[in-house]
Amino acid sequence: MYGLGLDGYAPDSQHDAAIAFRIRVVEDEQFIPRHQHRKGQLILALHGALTCEVDNAMWMVPPQYAVWVPGQVPHSNRATPGARICFLFIEPGVAEMPDHCCTLKISPLVRELILTLSERTGADTARLVQLLFDELPQQPQQHLQLPVSSHPKIREMTDTMANAPDRWHTLGQWASHFAMSERNLARLVVKETGLSFLRWRHRLQLILALQLLIRGQAVQQVAQALGYDSTTAFITMFKKVLGKTPKAYIAELGHDS
Repeated sequence: MYGLGLDGYAPDSQHDAAIAFRIRVVEDEQFIPRHQHRKGQLILALHGALTCEVDNAMWMVPPQYAVWVPGQVPHSNRATPGARICFLFIEPGVAEMPDHCCTLKISPLVRELILTLSERTGADTARLVQLLFDELPQQPQQHLQLPVSSHPKIREMTDTMANAPDRWHTLGQWASHFAMSERNLARLVVKETGLSFLRWRHRLQLILALQLLIRGQAVQQVAQALGYDSTTAFITMFKKVLGKTPKAYIAELGHDS
């Protein structure tokens, strides 16, 4: 079950520079509420998808990607049904990892190193861990995050559009809902997220789309679920952000697996 070992496994033990273990979500979508670790945490999605949220952003983690969460950063995790996930806890200062949360595209070599480490214990892991620490900092960062905010209006917009993605499309709808001008709301979105409303909404739609595609829904079904008038318009948005069509992107994830 998702969450197995997060307390009993003692990931914050100082005896190991790196600790890895795997879990499988055997029930419905699972949620681990806000928590933090002394060690840095790399969360690698092997199958299914994971979202990780911190104070100011939400990260999407499709298969063969990972999210890096530095030590002492409060975060929450949500995994899709049937997901298989590998956690890697890293002692602070032993590897040149980013000082901020980010999504990383994990190479087949690093993936196998992490999986092998999850199956071994003791002194025979020293060389394995050193190679892993040499390779991890070279993994490219990906833009699969959604800037969020504690501002009540931004939080309401995020939660509502995530739960009903086929509605609440336009800035005008939200401005009317909040009884404010579109110009002032547009400024608020940029101030709180760093993105225009349109770019911010596309990021959210992308996260939702990946979750649905990974669960096996057809491209046309996903486009309809997100409220697009045509499948072509959805494919155009997807390709503009990720550089590939939805089918090509999901096929690549399956190939990497």
